[in-house]
Amino acid sequence: MTVISITLPDDLVKKFDAFVVERGYYSRSEAFRDAARSLMSQAEVGKLETQDEAAVILTAADIRRRDIDVRLVELRNEFEDVVVENLHRYIEKEYCVDVFLLQGAHTKILDFLGRVRGTRGVQQVETIFLPLKSRADRTAEGGGEEPTG
Repeated sequence: MTVISITLPDDLVKKFDAFVVERGYYSRSEAFRDAARSLMSQAEVGKLETQDEAAVILTAADIRRRDIDVRLVELRNEFEDVVVENLHRYIEKEYCVDVFLLQGAHTKILDFLGRVRGTRGVQQVETIFLPLKSRADRTAEGGGEEPTG
């Protein structure tokens, strides 16, 4: 196996070490390999999907990092063709939470997700993907027009 080196903030290392123990991994390396496999699997599924989908992306960051707010707004504007809605809230005096609702091409949503995950200071990112039938499939099934509102 190849050995790689990564740099992580101290607080993330402490949380990760606790996670390793809680989940029963034998080592940090085993947990990182599992996490890498999970991310790669998600990316592989994305290569197979060509249809539109909806997604919900939840982010959490330290409330003191105001630069993250600015960066997420910039990303939202850059991806306005797929970002349908964005909820931004502060939780107590600890977290800044954003919820993004997206709809569009799977590859475009994955691009947005990758950019959010790559934003320095974002502590957590959770995602739900919802496959959508094509407009032609909905019409063929008698679904007709999309609901409004």
